[in-house]
Amino acid sequence: MAEYANALAASAERRLETNAQGAAFSEITGKIWGSPSLAQLSSLYPKTIAYPVAVAAAAADHGVALAPALEAYIHAFTANLVSAGVRLIPLGHTDGQRVVMELEAVVAEAVAKGLTGNLSHLSNITIMAEIAAMKHETQYTRLFRS
Repeated sequence: MAEYANALAASAERRLETNAQGAAFSEITGKIWGSPSLAQLSSLYPKTIAYPVAVAAAAADHGVALAPALEAYIHAFTANLVSAGVRLIPLGHTDGQRVVMELEAVVAEAVAKGLTGNLSHLSNITIMAEIAAMKHETQYTRLFRS
């Protein structure tokens, strides 16, 4: 799964982002909470572990069931996107929190699809988004890394 997660990050910068987050998460989790599965994966897999794989390994080690782990992960991802919007547009923190609240149904739908989906169907078909990411990573001036 670690190799597959890296393959889904088509642009160099998206791969860098998920691997940097995975490395940071793995380091902190290992030092503070411990995660035997994450430690074993890190020793067996020669590359940096993508963030979603690291989170999944640690959640499993700490008895966090798939549904709440997936919900927390998708909610955090959504909150991060809204946070970027708060910084980029004149949205304000209160309206940003309102957006997060209004996206709860979308988060729940994504969780439901994730719980009933087949991992063999997981892919990245956002071709234009990946092309835009590849163009973005070569720009001189940017607001965000990816």
